[in-house]
Amino acid sequence: MAKKTESFANSLDRFNRVRPGTNVVFSAIFIFLALLCVIPALFVVIISFSDESSIAEYGYQFIPKALSLSAYEFLWDSRAKMFSAIGVSILVTVVGTVLGIYLTATMGYIFSRQTYKLKKFVTYFIFIPMIFSGGLIASYYINVNALNLKDSLWVLILPLAVSPFNIVICRTFFQTTIPDSIIESAKIDGASQMRIFYRIVLPVSLPVLATIGIFLAFGYWNDWFQSLMYIETKSKLSLQALLMQIDKNIEFMAANAEQMGVSQLELISRMPKESYRMAICAVVIVPITMVYPFFQRYFISGLTIGAVKG
Repeated sequence: MAKKTESFANSLDRFNRVRPGTNVVFSAIFIFLALLCVIPALFVVIISFSDESSIAEYGYQFIPKALSLSAYEFLWDSRAKMFSAIGVSILVTVVGTVLGIYLTATMGYIFSRQTYKLKKFVTYFIFIPMIFSGGLIASYYINVNALNLKDSLWVLILPLAVSPFNIVICRTFFQTTIPDSIIESAKIDGASQMRIFYRIVLPVSLPVLATIGIFLAFGYWNDWFQSLMYIETKSKLSLQALLMQIDKNIEFMAANAEQMGVSQLELISRMPKESYRMAICAVVIVPITMVYPFFQRYFISGLTIGAVKG
């Protein structure tokens, strides 16, 4: 009997092995996909260091004919506004991500429990906004008149904190990963729902929390529409909104150069338009790329935390 079991295990192990040729093919495919993601970002950084005259004459090149820091010098000239906008973006991203993870996890956990009496009603309440939106006018009226969030940093945080899609992801994870036996055992030992959630559910759920955290961090960092709609004080503008305004000002100055004086024309002639736009993209890309390795730790550690002992 033991020999039959061993031979059966060996046969299964044979099906799970990857041949060297297949391994090479898959490795090449993943390397190609990784390059598709890395090369455009690297190309943007290279162009940001390229000389404007070189771009005008030779176009975009991986190895530029001439290098220049003029684009970053123009950004440095606006460093006071830049540092203020970066601080606003970091604050909004950190607070919004933490708040969004907490709200999403609590709502997802509630909807995953079969004993929740209002589960069916609230589930429809969550699913409907995924299909039908109230529209821009309705959201603007609620945020400005009902909640009085006009020109406040909270208007950059609260509207993006909870997403029905993220709630569904958390609910599905809790239903498929956390067995009811763990919850029932904790209840028998006298643990309250809050204690179960904080001491049992959250430590086991680090992978999904990291996933939601990445979605939220990227959404908050790249958001400029909320600032455009609700922020009037320049010191409260996010980085993306400020950079978009700077880019629009460059386009306006270039389009109306004939109506400006000599000093403005000289400024426009020296302004690194293309490299400046790429420098703006580089400033936006570099900080957010540092977020993913931080969450990657929790992807790995979360997979090894918690288990059902039989």
